[in-house]
Amino acid sequence: MSALSSSVQDYLKVILTLSEWSDAPVSVKQIADQLSLRTSSVSEALRKLADAGLVHHEPYGGISLTAEGRQHAIAMVRRHRLIETFLVNTLGYSWDEVHEEAEILEHAVSDGLVERIDKHLGYPERDPHGDPIPTRDGADRRQKAELLADAEAGARLRVSRISDADPQMLRYFAEIGLLPGVSVRVVEHRRFAGVSTVQIDGRDGGVDLGVLALSAIWVESAPA
Repeated sequence: MSALSSSVQDYLKVILTLSEWSDAPVSVKQIADQLSLRTSSVSEALRKLADAGLVHHEPYGGISLTAEGRQHAIAMVRRHRLIETFLVNTLGYSWDEVHEEAEILEHAVSDGLVERIDKHLGYPERDPHGDPIPTRDGADRRQKAELLADAEAGARLRVSRISDADPQMLRYFAEIGLLPGVSVRVVEHRRFAGVSTVQIDGRDGGVDLGVLALSAIWVESAPA
C-alpha cells in the first residue's frame, strides 16, 4: 500500500463500507457519525481528499470514491476483515470483541503479514460477521442479500451477514443462535408494531425481533 495516513485510510474505508450495502448517497453526517468527528472537520478533510483525487464530493451532494480511492479502500477493508477473522479463528476472540482491535491493527500490520494471515486462514471469503473479504486483486465477493426486515414471510432463508456496529446486539444474537450461515424463517411481520417473529434453526419457538435488530441482519435464499 502507498503511504497514506491512518486518517485518510479511515475516511476511505468508511466511505466504502457505508456504500457497500446501500445505494443511498453517502453523506458528510454519516461519515462524521462513523468517525466520531464534527461535520465541519469531515467537510474540510473531504475537500483535501477530493483535491488528492481520492473522492468525488460535490457541494451539498453525496460522496463517492474515485477509482484510486476505491483501490485503497478495498485494501483497507480486506486488512480489517482478515484481521477480524484471524482474531476469532486463531486467537479465540468472540465476534463482538474484534472490530475495535482490528481498527488498531489494520494500520500497523504489513502487506506481507496480511497475505500470510490470508494463507494461514485458508483464504476465507467472509469474516465472522458474514462480510465479504475482498481478494488480493480487489475482486468483489459481495453476496446478493436483503435486509431481514424486507424478507417475505414464510420464505426459507439463510443469514448472510450481521452488522458489527453494536457489540451488545452481537452478544444477544450469539445467545439466541442467530449467526451467519444459520437458516431462518420469518413467521410474521407485524409492521404496525415494528416487530417480526423469526424461527431460527435449532431453537424451539419463535423469536421476536424489533426494528434495530431487523435492520442489522441480511439474508439470502437458503439452498434447496
